[in-house]
This record gives sequence, C-alpha cells and structure tokens, in this order.
Amino acid sequence: MTWPILPGLTDHEIEALLAAGRAAGADVASWIMLRLPMEVSPIWQDWLAEHEPGRAARVMARVREMHGGLDYDARFGHRMRGEGEYAGMIARRFARAAKALGLAWETTPLRRDLFEMPRKAGDQLSLF
Repeated sequence: MTWPILPGLTDHEIEALLAAGRAAGADVASWIMLRLPMEVSPIWQDWLAEHEPGRAARVMARVREMHGGLDYDARFGHRMRGEGEYAGMIARRFARAAKALGLAWETTPLRRDLFEMPRKAGDQLSLF
C-alpha cells in the first residue's frame, strides 16, 4: 500500500516506492491519496507550513482541486483517491508503474479453508 501520496510533495516517488516494494517481495500494489478529515486538516496544514513553506500553498491547492474545493471529501469512492485531472494523472502513473513491475491490482482471494475455529471459548493457544 502506497499511502499517503502527498500531491506536489511525494508523488514523484511513486515509481521508486513501487520498485522497493517489489524488491521486498510485494506482488500486489495499491495507493491512497492524502486524506485530511476533520481535525487532521489544520494539524497537517500547520506541519506543512512549518516544514515545507515554499510548497504549502501548492500542495493544499492540489488537495482542494481533487476534493471539489474542500480539504476533504468524505464520499465513498472519492475520499481515498480524489477526482479531477491531477487525481487521474496520479492513478494513471501508479497503474503504469505497477504494471511495468508486474504488480497486480487485486489480491488473491483469502483461503478460508485454512481457518479453524478455536475448540472452546478462550482457547487461542491452538491457533499457534
């Protein structure tokens, strides 16, 4: 999981992050854009202004561009990726890099047949 992608701050690292993941044995990749729900936004903006003052306005402009002018869009399907041209560019770039590295998008279905319920309430040692 490549998360969070910080627009205008860390998005240039997508390819390197995926390559490092692949080298470490990853076979699936996904991503999430920076999310700034409720009280997180002012804390993040304070950090950004202190540590990246030259880029702070640009980063926040990109974030708001992807969320209809807001710091955050809580709608399901939008909050993790955003929408618009910049979000689309990140999605295409990630997909292209993942494909070049042979990283799948979807995970292998879980093997539920390997799970066994503990024999009695509280008997967790049999799981090991």
